[in-house]
Amino acid sequence: MLKKHDKFAMAEAVRAAYQAGENDDETLEPRVLVGRDGKPIGRFRDGDYVIFYNLRGEREVELCQSLLDKDFTHFPVERNLRLNMVTMIPYHKSLNVKIAFSPEEEIHDTLSETMSQHGLRQVKICESEKAIHVSYFLNGKIREPFPGEARIVVPTPRDVPYLDQKPELNAAGVAEAVIQKLEDREVDFLFANFANIDVVGHFENEGAIKKAVEAVDTNMDRCLEAARKAGVIAIITADHGTVEKWYYPDGTIDTGHTNSPVPFILVDPDADERFSWKIREDGELSDLAPTILQILGLPQPAAMTGRSLLRHRPLGKKNRVLVLLLDGWGFSPDKHGNLIASAYTPVMNDLQARYPFTTLKASGEAVGLPEGTVGNSEAGHLHIGAGRKIYSDRLRIDRGIADGSFFENEAFLWAMRGAKAEGKNLHLLGIVSFFSSHGSVTHLLALLKLAKQEGLERLFLHAMLGRRGERKESGARYLEMIEKEMEASHLGKVVSVIGRYWSLDREENWDRIEKTYRMLVYGEGKPVFL
Repeated sequence: MLKKHDKFAMAEAVRAAYQAGENDDETLEPRVLVGRDGKPIGRFRDGDYVIFYNLRGEREVELCQSLLDKDFTHFPVERNLRLNMVTMIPYHKSLNVKIAFSPEEEIHDTLSETMSQHGLRQVKICESEKAIHVSYFLNGKIREPFPGEARIVVPTPRDVPYLDQKPELNAAGVAEAVIQKLEDREVDFLFANFANIDVVGHFENEGAIKKAVEAVDTNMDRCLEAARKAGVIAIITADHGTVEKWYYPDGTIDTGHTNSPVPFILVDPDADERFSWKIREDGELSDLAPTILQILGLPQPAAMTGRSLLRHRPLGKKNRVLVLLLDGWGFSPDKHGNLIASAYTPVMNDLQARYPFTTLKASGEAVGLPEGTVGNSEAGHLHIGAGRKIYSDRLRIDRGIADGSFFENEAFLWAMRGAKAEGKNLHLLGIVSFFSSHGSVTHLLALLKLAKQEGLERLFLHAMLGRRGERKESGARYLEMIEKEMEASHLGKVVSVIGRYWSLDREENWDRIEKTYRMLVYGEGKPVFL
């Protein structure tokens, strides 16, 4: 039990956790602020208002369901807890929430929709760890399959506590599903995601990462051999980089994504034809959909503003296409700190030497993100499928802060003014991070500024930490910054802290969500004395 009479109690509590060996922000066990009487401060109560300021949304749904759904059954919940919730963006249409930033437009005429409109059959294959990317994001944030679209989700292993202990994941299962579907000549297009590098690359485990890279290389070879026998043209690419830049400039380990380009390789099963393909340089992920449509012999929709990567290739026959997406496989010529280059990858090395090869931009403005930011799986898959630039929610919100419209947002004002008028608590819930794809500390600071303008007094922050893309022990530094801001503005306290592993799940690991729920509602966690 930590007793720390400090204005910045939560930051000190997290530092104490580091010293005790609990040094991974992402799996940090819950800490709860308590008063001198030992009772938790700032729990969710009936009628309270909550602003869940995270982005993306697919990992936030389960926690929202536990807090909002009247018929929730996955673990015991308070049936009389009625919360008034605002989410930063839409998480799921079933949630009874107000949305601060609704989509600017629906994304139509995507790769999948275009193939469906022309009667083609398509199959998408992945591990459960990446199911949302190969369905929702690849299809332009549309959850339901299009006519003629089938999805095969191979279960990610769950017999280890952390996936770096099984770096091969279920790449073999993905490959087997690809091989089986290649035999079905009625299938015109296959898209398969190998999750290993992205998933394992977020752990500080160099040996496991190399095994993950090698598992992808091996199983990619199995798929390409089957594609050659079936006469299917294959494209090898990725959505963002990860472990090809494993060090920060100061030599510390970077477990996040990178700003590297990604490979693009076109493999013709006819050995005599491989050199007749001519591809251009300076491409980006949004050019993949037009390229695939050209190979399939389909017209490119007007809304799809990407450009085919093909400079020249006579296409006189109907082609079938296989896309192998090696999630997290960035390209860097620099061998220092490059765990992809240091792994044994004979298949990829051979492909780059023998077939048309280039690299594609996969970060920053090329995928609708702020300039200089790293890529991610959500933006990557979205741009691959959309075939055009889709500006990210983060960029839209940043612009709203810059032009002042953020501080006039109706949903935020509804929550803040409602809490103040009704004498209820206002809770801010979300990631505390500069670089997470789930949110930005900049957005949190803007909410605190708005709360100050609205004269809020009963405000509580429930922070999620996650080191992906952050320097070691960054969580405590960010918490101290926020605690200082809240202290200076007289805006309440950071009352809960937990690793995002326990809060942001998307595969029905309800034991994790229950841990977060019980922290928020009952104050269960290691007490931190005010």
